[in-house]
Amino acid sequence: MSSLAQIEAFLPVSFTITTSGQPTPEQFADIASAGYSLVINLATPASTDWNPEENSIVENLGMEYIGIPIDWDNPTLSDFDELAAKLNKNPERKIWVHCAKNMRVSAMMYLYHRLHRGYTEVSARRYLEQIWQPNQIWQNFIDAVMELHGE
Repeated sequence: MSSLAQIEAFLPVSFTITTSGQPTPEQFADIASAGYSLVINLATPASTDWNPEENSIVENLGMEYIGIPIDWDNPTLSDFDELAAKLNKNPERKIWVHCAKNMRVSAMMYLYHRLHRGYTEVSARRYLEQIWQPNQIWQNFIDAVMELHGE
């Protein structure tokens, strides 16, 4: 897994889910070789290092690709719900979730861990804060989703 650790903002969060910033085409080959079968990309075409060929690169390596482009300045509840549904639908698969810098992903995974996996605030925040301290937009989004779910 040492080659995987070279991927920007690499963060394994469970036996089946790893998150990161944008992998290079060569790093997707390492991801496939490590047994991952699903790549979920939360970045948008406006994101840093966006790769318009990512879908075909991932699929040519035998993995499934899902794009859930999340507007950096306007994350939505439907974005979170779509990601959570994909993760819940594939509990046994090794899944790689990334965006440009692992910031979108880490915030969404914080919510996923709290609302779908029953993590405590401290446990869920530990993963989030290894990547960043959410800015005001993202902290407001996290707070609104948690409040909506009665947390």
